[in-house]
Amino acid sequence: MTDTGIATAEETSTAGKKNAIRQTVDVRDAGPCKKHITVTVEAAEIKDRFELKLKELGDDAQVNGFRPGKAPRRLIENRYRKEISEQLKNELLYQSLEQMSEEKKLNPISPPNLDPNRIEIPVEGNFIYEFEVEVRPEFNMPEYKGLKLKKPVHHYTPEEIAREERRILATYGEPKPKEGTVALEDMVVLSGPVKFGEQQIGLIKSHQFRVDGQLAFKDGVAPKFAEHVAGKKAGDTVEVDIVLQQSLSVQELRGQTVKGFLTIEQVLEVPMPELNAEFLGMFGLENPDEFRELVEALLKRRLEHAQRQAARGQFMSFINQEMNWELPRDLLMKQARTAMARRVMEMRADGIPEDEIVKRQRLLSQDILKSTEQALKEHFVLQRVAEAEKLEVEEADIEEEIRRIAAREGESYRKVRARMEKDDLIDALAAEILERKAVDLIMDNAEFEEVALEESDKEAPKVHASEAQAVAGADADPASEEIPST
Repeated sequence: MTDTGIATAEETSTAGKKNAIRQTVDVRDAGPCKKHITVTVEAAEIKDRFELKLKELGDDAQVNGFRPGKAPRRLIENRYRKEISEQLKNELLYQSLEQMSEEKKLNPISPPNLDPNRIEIPVEGNFIYEFEVEVRPEFNMPEYKGLKLKKPVHHYTPEEIAREERRILATYGEPKPKEGTVALEDMVVLSGPVKFGEQQIGLIKSHQFRVDGQLAFKDGVAPKFAEHVAGKKAGDTVEVDIVLQQSLSVQELRGQTVKGFLTIEQVLEVPMPELNAEFLGMFGLENPDEFRELVEALLKRRLEHAQRQAARGQFMSFINQEMNWELPRDLLMKQARTAMARRVMEMRADGIPEDEIVKRQRLLSQDILKSTEQALKEHFVLQRVAEAEKLEVEEADIEEEIRRIAAREGESYRKVRARMEKDDLIDALAAEILERKAVDLIMDNAEFEEVALEESDKEAPKVHASEAQAVAGADADPASEEIPST
């Protein structure tokens, strides 16, 4: 293919190839990452194949007034032309597209917008059909080795490890209603709106939270949560500052401090289970020292996850600043619509009125489009890194990842695997694993400046016994479980 994006007949010649279709392919640019393709199958190819199918009918050809196989060729052709043409069309389209794909290396990312029902084989002359297809974007890869990145680090103190031990133990205690005021390590059930100025941007509905320092949400952190609720009682309403993340889809909210007006619906105390043989056995452990080692391993996993996410974010920030290239438009809009639909579902689940949702959709549209664009660019760049480095995903990688998911969700490997295969999620999982390998390679070849770990990244989710067993075998990632969203 020439630099103009137009393929000539000489460039697509198939002479000498066994069983190759005699065709030419003209490829033209039809927009960003989109190609308009015209395929011309020679008339001689049509004629030869039509004659062969007539011959294959042989004695089976039936025409009224004649014994099988005895009708004149002209009458047989008239009788079977439509049927033969339909068969020939389907065969030619399949073989022609397959041959073109092998020869042209277009890297399509979607099926061609081709409707076979609108295509007919001509009685005479060449068979010509046209279609458009979106292809992977072409861009010059930036240098991805030797990058200077910041690496969040943290050395957990004995006090922090002990606090994490208590937090994990508390998740296995049975909460009981408590009279009186809220104390540290109690549980509280909270409900109320989250507002930015006078505008409600979220709603917390009967969520249960542990009173221990800050409160981490998916979208931000309430840094002095414990100070606000300690000493309060059921029925009291507290005003909590929530600092939103810089990665939010709504640009105007990034890094902003919003207010949560939260009513304490219930106060619960959580008796700590004893570190006895029965409890330790849930984790496959024999003594309290092994439990402490497990807690340290969980914290280390969370730190590694935070480091990987930080490296990925910095690399993609660099990509977005240094590279100016367009994405497949249809794919971008499809992904953005999916992201918007997901946000609408979340807002409805949060109890936000429909008229408010409609207003927010207008505000969100450009931000979601931008964040979707960034996510797609990240995908294509990491894909190119994987190709350049010949990274591959083995079946063992997929099995290991499914085991992690199963451990995190407290389900069997077989059940999770079956569900993912039913929902056609295995390929998506493989793509995710491949991108992770690409990020790991970038990290392995980077130069790091150590910085302090953000407070929000020190928070850890509930640990299931099965997951803890997996971590003991170096087989799980506890950092992927979400915390309640505002």
